[in-house]
Amino acid sequence: MDRRTLGAAGRVTEIGLGTWNIGGGWGDVPDEAGREAVRAALDAGVDFLDTADVYGDGRSERHIAAVLDEREAHDEVTVATKAGRRLDPHDADRYDAENLERFVDRSRENLNEDTLDLLQLHCPPTDAYYQPETFAALADLRKRGKIAHYGVSVERVEEALKAIEYPGVETVQIIFNPFRQRPAGLFFEEARRRGVGVVVRVPLASGLLTGAIDRDATFPENDHRNFNREGEEFDVGETFAGVPLDAGVDAVEALEPHVPEDLTLAQFTLRWILDHDAVSTVIPGSTSAEHIAENVAASEADPLPHRLHGVTRDVYDEHVAEHVHHRW
Repeated sequence: MDRRTLGAAGRVTEIGLGTWNIGGGWGDVPDEAGREAVRAALDAGVDFLDTADVYGDGRSERHIAAVLDEREAHDEVTVATKAGRRLDPHDADRYDAENLERFVDRSRENLNEDTLDLLQLHCPPTDAYYQPETFAALADLRKRGKIAHYGVSVERVEEALKAIEYPGVETVQIIFNPFRQRPAGLFFEEARRRGVGVVVRVPLASGLLTGAIDRDATFPENDHRNFNREGEEFDVGETFAGVPLDAGVDAVEALEPHVPEDLTLAQFTLRWILDHDAVSTVIPGSTSAEHIAENVAASEADPLPHRLHGVTRDVYDEHVAEHVHHRW
């Protein structure tokens, strides 16, 4: 699999593994199934894993540590985790040195690491990006060897642009896919100019861009595609990339006839994302070894022709943009 530069954090595989689903919020996933997903990703050649301290209250981090321990592979894989979502999401003042260090120490224990490879602020309130002391705290943690690199995970393009004004911010994680195209404008240009790594999350729009979800789909009570459909628990943009289900299904139906015969819709989507040079790595999540292997195979596909990029833009403009473009 091809590897790309993730800012100053080094080179990583351009398809990684997102592990929100093996921690919680996607229905019931048994512990062994979560660890098997990590094993399947490593077996497929993935060397970038993304997690967070709130995914199952550290469950996802512990699954990753267990697999890396059994394979003695800690030095072979870059693990990015996140901190901050344990705080009041509306209280930027609490994104301070004391709290961040407490979260980092807990993740170091969960991941069995003296130094975290990459620590990302986890979608903090917008005001936090205007607090230099928050980023000074991250710089201090790096200086003291508790983290090797730091970045941010954002909801909005404007937050990403503000974050990369701080010279220590080496990576930005952001939602980007055919249903969330705005980052490809000014933010990607600035990230490339500043040498900032870009991690793409929610690439398959919570499963919409696999083609497996129809407008009558139902989800378990503890699946965010059920309980966060209107943003009841966290930013609605994290669920189906913020697209109403009916509009998303309409967009999928318009896009599917244009997908090349040798690609699944998911592979087409991942290839479309990778065709943007500013992207460092994409982190689809899955507990299926087959789907993980299919996702990785998108790295080997040829870049999509300009015609298909044009079709994707047309579908976005017709079905999706009015719901998402002005918000994120």
